[in-house]
Amino acid sequence: MSEIISYLANRNFNVSSLDKFLVRFFGMPQSGWIQMNANELSRGEFLERLTRTKAAMNEITLIPGETQIVFLNEVAQKFGLDAKRLNDEVLALSPLPDGFLVPNTYKIPLGISERHLAYYLVNASKKAQEEISKKIFGEYNERKWFKILSVAAVIQKEAANEAEMPLVASVIYNRLNKGMRLQMDGTLNYGIYSHMAVTPERIRNDTSEFNTYLNSGVPPTPICAVSIAAIKAAVAPAKSEYLYFVLDKKSKKHRFSKTLNEHNANINSQK
Repeated sequence: MSEIISYLANRNFNVSSLDKFLVRFFGMPQSGWIQMNANELSRGEFLERLTRTKAAMNEITLIPGETQIVFLNEVAQKFGLDAKRLNDEVLALSPLPDGFLVPNTYKIPLGISERHLAYYLVNASKKAQEEISKKIFGEYNERKWFKILSVAAVIQKEAANEAEMPLVASVIYNRLNKGMRLQMDGTLNYGIYSHMAVTPERIRNDTSEFNTYLNSGVPPTPICAVSIAAIKAAVAPAKSEYLYFVLDKKSKKHRFSKTLNEHNANINSQK
């Protein structure tokens, strides 16, 4: 109770240490967002509603592999918000243009504004990113962590399942170590192109920094939200000599190969 009163007092609410006894009289304060339904309240009314009123909530889920703009557009539609404003608010707060929001199911109050929703999503994700990084590395170094997220995002887009992720990671690092371009279709599923098929024409015409057929190295920023499994694979890839992989149409898993000839044979076997 004392912590709640101190929190409110520090934010210029007209409360005192005596109010904790009044709050205790009303009951335990509700967690989460609270809908006051009034512009002006007496001290007693305010403290009572802290314990007895709670906003109507709805859930939104960000899945691993989804891009920020597609996710936010869907959220805006679900909550009747302005999609452009919501995207702009998140971009203004997030240290990355994509891949910073952590996959999760978020409980959101109905009637929330674009700004408050952006603040909630970014700050909840910042806390989660710091916790994950500290568990893995013992520290949260943004520059180092964002590089891991960029690799993890490629893994997330390319792997057919979690079991494949360490092998996909090994291909990424093996190609980079040999000075080869990644040439991975998944990197072109960035932004609004999240679910679009990558065609030869798209590969030729996309001049963005995410086109790993055109550019060397990993994209400079993450292209999507990433799972813990993808992060672990980026940190601890499998040991292999694989340089190529192609999706098997029947098994829906990838065939990995060490040479271009073997890779081409895997492709031709599916024709």
